[in-house]
Amino acid sequence: MAVAQDTSEFRYLPAQAQRFGIPVPSARRIALALPDGRSLSALHFGDGAPEVTLLHGAGLNAHTWDSVALLLGRPALMIDLAGHGDSSWRADLDYSPAALAGDVVAAIEEWTDEPQVLIGHSLGGLTATVVAARHPELVAELILVDIVPGLDTDAAPAVLREFYQVTEFDSRDDVVARAEKFGFGGAREDTERGVFFNTRVREDGRIEWKHHFAQIIGHAFDALNAAKRASTAADLWSDITGVTAPLTLVRGSHGFLQDADVAEFSRQVPSATVTTVDAGHNIQETDPASLASLAADALSRTSR
Repeated sequence: MAVAQDTSEFRYLPAQAQRFGIPVPSARRIALALPDGRSLSALHFGDGAPEVTLLHGAGLNAHTWDSVALLLGRPALMIDLAGHGDSSWRADLDYSPAALAGDVVAAIEEWTDEPQVLIGHSLGGLTATVVAARHPELVAELILVDIVPGLDTDAAPAVLREFYQVTEFDSRDDVVARAEKFGFGGAREDTERGVFFNTRVREDGRIEWKHHFAQIIGHAFDALNAAKRASTAADLWSDITGVTAPLTLVRGSHGFLQDADVAEFSRQVPSATVTTVDAGHNIQETDPASLASLAADALSRTSR
């Protein structure tokens, strides 16, 4: 008799939960129809209304937060940003934080019933900054993961541009090998899981990235946004200095942030807390326990 195989996107959760010694939470995929005809997709972990909302970085998806959500053990909303995961691509190619923030605001208003501990990694962190600054009623605390406005572009996006120069592969093993070469992901099993969620099999059997970002980074994306970069960074600094919620920056010791980036952040937002952990850029994958602990502390302060 053939052994039944779980082919759902949540088939990895039991093994992850077992590794952490915790029960498997309820998990489901949800979707929100947006006014412009696009669809925004997300994951809802746990029972009850979400207390924490998590936003992934460019080229990732909501499942990058699985380990953090498991360790936290509280109802959580993990959103696929536009152009990523199961959310619709944008025809205008505008994946700026301000454009993405509108979708996130709609999601929080639809799917939560109290101010959120909002956690954003990389592009998701910049998006979270816009949400917190312009909709303070939705955010109880803000946690930024290895990102600040005006990040040194020589240290970060250049790496991503090089990584995504290859957009199709013979197999998912080839994708895993490339991710490991660039230092993305944690243990191999975690990298394999991440690759599964971030790729799809074409009709010709070749593997391609699932998100729009891989198709446009270094090409149309750069051309479209070149003139916007300076003004966007200025706008984001204005936003971040206007955030009224408690703010924490989590820096990976070997992530994308340089000392100068963190120094400017501390100068602009002297009231913020800065924490450094022994991890790379994708802290949520290589050190999820640190982020889960910070989220738990934030929740305790908001008297959930």
